[in-house]
Amino acid sequence: MSGRIPAAAERYFEKAIAQNGEPETVTIDKSGANLAALEALNAERDTPIKVRQNEYPNNLIEQDHRAIKRRTRPMLGFKNFRCACIIQSGIETMHMIRKGQMKADGVTRTDAEQFYSLAM
Repeated sequence: MSGRIPAAAERYFEKAIAQNGEPETVTIDKSGANLAALEALNAERDTPIKVRQNEYPNNLIEQDHRAIKRRTRPMLGFKNFRCACIIQSGIETMHMIRKGQMKADGVTRTDAEQFYSLAM
């Protein structure tokens, strides 16, 4: 059974590389299957992919994603893809404003004022 897991992980990485191009570095968790798959892929390549192992590689990403989950769960889904894109964009924009990632040039505005200035 354990022989199948690295093979599945290897297929996953091959598919991801085929669709998105070859990365310079891959950050993975402490999973042995992922590490074995990447080592097998690197053995076949001229330029190996750097592997960074971190027990919690997605903490920052998941932390940001929580804000979206919290907003969208009560909505019980979206009617269509266009609607989902518009609502997600608004949520992400507001989240970036709150985190201070969209500072205006020396102008002090509240978060709401800054959001409305972008929307109008």
